Amino acid sequence: MQTSPSTPALLIGCAAGFSGDRTDVAGPVVDTLVARLAAGPPGQRAFLIFETLAERTLALAQLRRRTDAEAGYEPLLDAMLRPVLAKCLAHDIRIVSNFGAANPRAAARHIARMAKELGQPAPRIAVVEGDDLSAAEHQALLHDTLGAAMDGLRIVSANAYIGAEPIAAALDAGAQIVVCGRVADPSLTVGPAMSHFGWAADDWDVLGRATMAGHLLECGAQVCGGYFADPGYKDVAGLDNVGFPIAEIAPDGHCTIGKSVGTGGFVTEATVKEQLLYEVHDPAAYLTPDVVADIGEAEVQAVGRDRVAVSGVRGHVRPTHYKVNVCHEGGWLAEGEISYAGPRAEGRARMAGEVLRKRLAGLDLRVDLIGAISILADDAGRALAATPDCGARDVRLRVAATHADRAEAERLTREVMALYTCGPAGGGGVRTALTPRLNTISCLLPRERVPVGFAMVEVDA
Repeated sequence: MQTSPSTPALLIGCAAGFSGDRTDVAGPVVDTLVARLAAGPPGQRAFLIFETLAERTLALAQLRRRTDAEAGYEPLLDAMLRPVLAKCLAHDIRIVSNFGAANPRAAARHIARMAKELGQPAPRIAVVEGDDLSAAEHQALLHDTLGAAMDGLRIVSANAYIGAEPIAAALDAGAQIVVCGRVADPSLTVGPAMSHFGWAADDWDVLGRATMAGHLLECGAQVCGGYFADPGYKDVAGLDNVGFPIAEIAPDGHCTIGKSVGTGGFVTEATVKEQLLYEVHDPAAYLTPDVVADIGEAEVQAVGRDRVAVSGVRGHVRPTHYKVNVCHEGGWLAEGEISYAGPRAEGRARMAGEVLRKRLAGLDLRVDLIGAISILADDAGRALAATPDCGARDVRLRVAATHADRAEAERLTREVMALYTCGPAGGGGVRTALTPRLNTISCLLPRERVPVGFAMVEVDA
């Protein structure tokens, strides 16, 4: 580790936790970062990250890119970034995000145009590349790993979860904005920390600590009370204006989590503990492309209002392989809904479900009674059959089925519509949808087979 204990702490604020997140939250985060920089020691730096990808997001982005060569990045990029871009550039708050999705270079060009429209000098923008394995030249590599599972698949996207090193390299090269595709979520934080502190790529403890800082940031408002809130049990005030998190990372990698000033929600030991364990399959071995993080002996301690320190995280040697998600066309998903209300509503909804099962022979239906029984992962309907009619008076019947043949799937939408007059009585508010289905298979590829890097983008804004 090249850093000195006297190196100022690094500030990283998060302004999005997924594609489709609120677009008015970056302003308070940036204002808080600006104030912290003004009051902080010389040499302190700040970053703003946007985490906007999920497992299916890239496949949907690839579909958009097929119809428009300049599409395929985060649809809300403009709404998220435009309100704060000028202020970030003016205060040297660097921006790192995976909002490049399936088309990072197009996203970079859009950001350059945005800066010009805002009267800003052209920013130095880097794109991280190597994660996208969708092109034809990569099919043999995927087939070597997946074998017969690849036969007959119509690939939509294939992306490796790459890590923080190319982000750090791009920042070291002077990038003010780093646009990524599928990097692992915590790597958006680890990359800036590696660059700021000069950490080596095999300094496992500090990388493990920064990874968990990134894990606390990556889901946006969740750590600030959003996903934590449960009225009467875990009350959270100001949820309509919930704050987004800011991490202060020390030279040894330990972090303190806070939130944007003047916003609702809170950061407490409880919210941090919930998010620390979120989606972690093994607390002693949280696998990421940068490090295997170990929170088995982590400690969480409140150090002030909306300030919680996390310590005791360790790191172990990183995996030798990257995880790769391959999304492929999976036929059609048909859905239909209809409401029943008043006396015997649940009985009528159950009867409608049975009518559909008989009418739609050959389709495997999922039948849910929203308001009575609907949340169990039970496509076969065993729970519904075993649960007696409880007399619910406000029930929405939902039925769904998948099929490779669009015409077969469309049978469901027609039959749900026919319930209006074919009975049972009192149904209304029909909604139907027919959408292409995306399926996913995953595999592991050796790191050396996935060349990653970055490029500074020359754009004509």
